[in-house]
Amino acid sequence: MKKKILLISVLILAGISSIFAGGQKAGAKKLIYVITPGWSNPYFKTEADFAAAKARELGYEAKAYDHGDDANLQSQYIDAAIADKAAAIILDNAGADITVAAVKKAKAAGIPTFLIDREINTTGDSAAQIVANNYQGIQLVAQEFVKLMNEEGEYAELLGLESDNNAHVRDQGYHDIIDQYPRMKMVAQQAADWDQTKAKTIMETMLQAHPNIKGVICCNDTMAMGAMAALLAAGKGNVIVVGFDGSNDVRDSIIRNEIKATGLQQMAYIAEQAAIQADQFIRTGSTGKPEKQMIDCLLITKGNANKLNNFAMTN
Repeated sequence: MKKKILLISVLILAGISSIFAGGQKAGAKKLIYVITPGWSNPYFKTEADFAAAKARELGYEAKAYDHGDDANLQSQYIDAAIADKAAAIILDNAGADITVAAVKKAKAAGIPTFLIDREINTTGDSAAQIVANNYQGIQLVAQEFVKLMNEEGEYAELLGLESDNNAHVRDQGYHDIIDQYPRMKMVAQQAADWDQTKAKTIMETMLQAHPNIKGVICCNDTMAMGAMAALLAAGKGNVIVVGFDGSNDVRDSIIRNEIKATGLQQMAYIAEQAAIQADQFIRTGSTGKPEKQMIDCLLITKGNANKLNNFAMTN
């Protein structure tokens, strides 16, 4: 009888070990959820596609969803991942603060979360936070903007989504460089929430109030495209516009000598790294890397724009 009890205890302990060693119960479905903001933005669609493709290449089933920066919808998808007994979640989140509870809930269910692009405001709850070095990258763009402006003139700024930490980091990075030049004067600043249509409308209004704008700094590429469309329609294609992300649309605009520069976030690499590290964690219980990982950005101008494709540089 004692031997039977001992054998049962050993089997239970072995089962518990198998659950916690890789974050997934033995025999569970090998499934990775990929959840990102709106796919109408090519940046977010690219990261979803690359993360899901790499997960499938590594032998997993992948389900990809678009939360559209809706925290409630994001929570529903994370609940679905828990119900599906997913092995991991790759997440570009809907808010640095509001996402914390959902990540904690997934962790409590034994599902590690791998954050990409946007961080959350805690550490220890996610398995990894792999993000572009927004501050370093935006400063490269800011330095190029100052040079293009000849260190003087009126300019406007289009800000990103208030709930996204990246919006604040990019704004700060721009101004830490530009504000050093007293002859450069910001005459207008407004949030366009990463949205191209909204950026176009706002730019039209800014031009009416400030017809002598010489340059526009944009905290992402979709807003830069919207601003450029408004400027071209107004016959002001000579206004200096810069963006940030490294999209194919802005690449083509740079080649056409419209938008002047952008900062490339190496999102294809970051998304693939999330899948690779998720696989490592599922198999071993650890990524072997620190939770917070910063990937440097690259400056894209007319000189190297032809080497940019799908948020990655080609040789």
